[in-house]
Amino acid sequence: MLWRQSPGEGPLSGPVAPPPWWVAALVPVVFLAGCEKGSEGPPPPPEATQSGPAVDATGGAVTESAFGTPVKDRVATIGLLNKRNNITQDIVLKSGESRRVGNAIVKLATCEKTAPWESPSETGAFVQLFVEERATTAEKLSWRKVFSGWLFRNAPALNVVEHPVYDVWVKDCAMTFPGEETPRDSARSAANPAGTANPPAASAAAPGPSPTASASARAADSSSAE
Repeated sequence: MLWRQSPGEGPLSGPVAPPPWWVAALVPVVFLAGCEKGSEGPPPPPEATQSGPAVDATGGAVTESAFGTPVKDRVATIGLLNKRNNITQDIVLKSGESRRVGNAIVKLATCEKTAPWESPSETGAFVQLFVEERATTAEKLSWRKVFSGWLFRNAPALNVVEHPVYDVWVKDCAMTFPGEETPRDSARSAANPAGTANPPAASAAAPGPSPTASASARAADSSSAE
């Protein structure tokens, strides 16, 4: 039992009621909140989050193609795999954009695909992958650029993302070339080729002879035969 000390009295006098139950319940919550606040990792580097003109592996600006959609308007679909939980998701990015998923940031510089008249066909994207991790167990969390380069859909072995937790690959690049039709226009052209008029409406069937007229004709033929 606790005792309280009144002014002018001895060391202890009178019992003191224990603190309410909710005070004891809040102590571990406040302690955990302080631990979580102290364990927050560093902010991502500006290179991973700031949008801007696309750059290639040498640090220079990406060369604008003479044909097709401008670089700034191209949209790529990038696949991201977390090997720890085996979760795969698609990330849609425009040139210069980035997206954070957990402890990973995927940034797209640009994407490219071969023209319809070129063979073999290929789709590529210049991708950068940043991961928040510890280099060793004794070090603090920090952001590291673990990959920066071109990825190819039909030839993934040309450039591989080597990381124990994350993997990225290119799935598509949305861009068009001069003279290329949209799928809707292509379907319309196939249904009604250029230079052909709309098919005429089916003509009404000619009415057949009435039963009365047929009977009169048969009677006339019988009379002439007699």
